[in-house]
Amino acid sequence: MGKVIANASMSLDGYIAYDDDTIGDLFEWYQNGDVEVVNAGDLPPFRLTAPSAEYWMGWVSSLGALVVGRTLFDVTDGWKGTHPLDVPVVVLTHEPPTDWSYPGSENFHFIAGIEAAIDAARRIAGDLNVGVAAGVVAGQALDAGLLHEVSIDLVPILMGSGKRFFELPSTAHGARLGDPTSIIEGRRVTHVTFPVER
Repeated sequence: MGKVIANASMSLDGYIAYDDDTIGDLFEWYQNGDVEVVNAGDLPPFRLTAPSAEYWMGWVSSLGALVVGRTLFDVTDGWKGTHPLDVPVVVLTHEPPTDWSYPGSENFHFIAGIEAAIDAARRIAGDLNVGVAAGVVAGQALDAGLLHEVSIDLVPILMGSGKRFFELPSTAHGARLGDPTSIIEGRRVTHVTFPVER
């Protein structure tokens, strides 16, 4: 089986979104280069620098499934049934939607409990990796000992407040990450990957 990897763009002060779920300039790096990268669904293509494009395409090709929280699912309207990375999505929730339906919605799985959600995503992904959305879901996965790596697209902005990359239960405080296994410099973003120490 592949790895379970938490990934997101993050500000220098540790935030992945403001409290109202807006992102400010966190995704500026998606449009500051010359390499066009096509997304699935209705998300327009990215225009990345060559280093960021190589990193991004490697990340996308490694994925077999994603695990996201209900808030992200709701904010995006479930990407209208097709995630931009074109992989199946496991939504961690105790309350599956009852009135949500788009073509492709059969690729969305609504599961309660972080262990069950990660297990389902790993079965779906097979030998490929599972991406875990940052925030509450990443905090729960780290606390449960389910993450292998943390991959951060570090953006040089300060947001001041908002939703953190890891919303950690108190039992996860003091968790350690190892030395970076990869550091890639893009334009206005640094892609850094850390192993999770067990």
